Amino acid sequence: MNSYVIGMLEQVYGQGAFEHCGGVETKFACVSGSYALYDNTNWIRAGEAEGKHALVVVSDIAKYDMGSSGEMTQGAGAVVMLLNDEPRLLAFDPKVTATSIKDEYDFYRPFGKETPIVHGQYSNLLYMIQVRKALEIYKKKALTTGLMKLEQGETILDHMDYLNMHLPYSNMGKKALAYLVRHEWRGLPRWKKIIEKVGMEEPAPKDPRGTIESILADEEYMAKDHEFTKLFTKTKEYQQFYEDKLASSLIASTMIGNLYTASLYLGFRSCLEFEFQKGVDLAEKRIGFGSYGSGSSAMVFSGTVQPDYKEIVGDMNLEVEIGNRKKLSLEEYEEIHENKRAPNQSILDAKKEFVLVSIEDTPESRGERKYVFCD
Repeated sequence: MNSYVIGMLEQVYGQGAFEHCGGVETKFACVSGSYALYDNTNWIRAGEAEGKHALVVVSDIAKYDMGSSGEMTQGAGAVVMLLNDEPRLLAFDPKVTATSIKDEYDFYRPFGKETPIVHGQYSNLLYMIQVRKALEIYKKKALTTGLMKLEQGETILDHMDYLNMHLPYSNMGKKALAYLVRHEWRGLPRWKKIIEKVGMEEPAPKDPRGTIESILADEEYMAKDHEFTKLFTKTKEYQQFYEDKLASSLIASTMIGNLYTASLYLGFRSCLEFEFQKGVDLAEKRIGFGSYGSGSSAMVFSGTVQPDYKEIVGDMNLEVEIGNRKKLSLEEYEEIHENKRAPNQSILDAKKEFVLVSIEDTPESRGERKYVFCD
């Protein structure tokens, strides 16, 4: 994939223009993009950049079997990020990036299978648990390094102006935020007032230290927890927190659809664009990121928006960039999904983008893909 990207860029910038570059591919479901970003950030911090830049491309396959429960959450897309030692948009906070990892089969694509196998509820809960664990480690690092100082009754989330969450679908971001906020607020003075407004005690599973399977199998607890979460997210305190810190990052996802690996960074762009449109001065605002990849691993990190951000954000207009769209018929969708269309049977005309024009089927070159830039 790395050399495919180089080959496409050289169609625009000239043959050999990128032959001096190095390249690393990172594979770990949706969190892989964050690991790649972290690695390249450390390359810059180590002084290796010397005025050079890094490109981090985040993308993956997000396709489910037709008729499956995950079909409506599939999608496609990529985000590319430019990194250097003089950032105009965001500077990452050093020495606080935190990770959590566990061997799990919540979501995976077996060898030889085009679509994944997913255990939906299991994966959703595991995502929230892993991000919470990473947040705990982040909190310790942030306090130890002096990045943040908590006053009485504060949570680490109070010190993040905005939050971006991994979005396998936009509603999952809301679920993850509610889970993290409940965990963070539970031991604070404000929690007593929240419980009074909710009108019921927060439920606990029969076996608090049990496995995810045992928790999901506890039907009474799951029903009560769902009811509690619903009431909790309707409280004025939570609604304000949600609107202030997460809501803007979800707008692009509702416009475009699911990008999986790229969704976290689409959310970041969404937050910048739509908060800027509100007239908010984003300079020095701290943005927290909660990244997750099935299999499973989570990463929590943060950064601050730079004073020169307006040079980039001021030109953002997602609706214009998307351009004209075409509503597919069910028949067209099924043809695309089942790979019944040839590369030259595109539904839309390409403009200023790379397109797949052929796939070799000769025995010695089977599967070789050719891309062309359409101006």
